[in-house]
Amino acid sequence: MPYEIEYSPETEAHFRALTARQQSIILDTVDQQLTHQPQLETRNRKPMRPNPVAPWELRIGTLRVYYDIEDGPEPKVLIRAVGVKLRNRVRVGREEIEL
Repeated sequence: MPYEIEYSPETEAHFRALTARQQSIILDTVDQQLTHQPQLETRNRKPMRPNPVAPWELRIGTLRVYYDIEDGPEPKVLIRAVGVKLRNRVRVGREEIEL
């Protein structure tokens, strides 16, 4: 059964800080990578150490998608944040966070 993709309200502001091309890449890759088996660890998809953002990370080059998985009768992937990684910092929206 495919997972429904749901973006949190905060991600709207995160997307505004990205270029149109980056937005398109994220939307296409999320649909492709997270619709089926989002909890399967791959080279670009991994569980993260405990942090305040999300338990899972999807890497798309320098772009990052942080998400949570809700299993149940209607399984869902909740996108919590999107950003750009520069060295050891991630810029989410207009602020930098350290994970």
